[in-house]
This record gives sequence, C-alpha cells and structure tokens, in this order.
Amino acid sequence: MKRFYLIDDDSIFVFLTRKTLQVANLNTDLTVFEDGEKALFDLSTNANQPGLLPDIIFLDLNMPVLDGWGFLEKFLLLEPSISKKIDIYIVSSSISPSELERSQGIPVVTDFLTKPLSRSKFVEIFE
Repeated sequence: MKRFYLIDDDSIFVFLTRKTLQVANLNTDLTVFEDGEKALFDLSTNANQPGLLPDIIFLDLNMPVLDGWGFLEKFLLLEPSISKKIDIYIVSSSISPSELERSQGIPVVTDFLTKPLSRSKFVEIFE
C-alpha cells in the first residue's frame, strides 16, 4: 500500500482525488492537509519512522498559512533527516511557465501536474 499525502486547501480537488482513488481501486492510504505547515509538522514528527511517512506528496502551490513554495523551502531543510525518499508532485490549476520553470529548479520536485488529474495519471503515478 502506498502512503499518500495531499496538501491542498481546495475541498473540491480533495473530494475528486478521494473519488478517483476509489474508482481506480488503488491501494492507498490518503492523508489530507489543508496547509503546508501541518504537513511539515507531521513529516518532522515522523522523520525517523519510514512506515509512517508518505511515499508520495501532491502539493498545491496556493494555500493559506504556508503555501507550496514555502513548504518546499522548509522541506529541503528537513529532507536530510527524513528516513525515506518521498516523491513530490506539484499539482496546480495554474499553467504558468514561470511556476513550471521555478519547480524544475527544486531537486525534490518529481513533476509539475495541472489540475484536474485524470484517473490514468493517478494509476501511472501509483504504479
């Protein structure tokens, strides 16, 4: 089973993600955070327990408290203490070339995906 964090304050995208995972029958354990700060706290608390860490993070860029860019800055500092490799996918409704380019310069970002995500994209990522 893949552990999966969704860091996004968009309740519609969260709902659609849950439904898509159910329909695709993907064996995942989904945890949702509405802002990056809560997710970072969880990651730092469980940094030495790989079984409690996610395999994959879907990260929105525009959120209250701590946005996706702020999360990535702090994650880069935390990453050396994390006992597991985590794939981070930025998921954004923006198709801004500058955001895409900025994300490509961050080594922990696996890919930049545009919302909404298709079921086939979820399947591809989780397999």
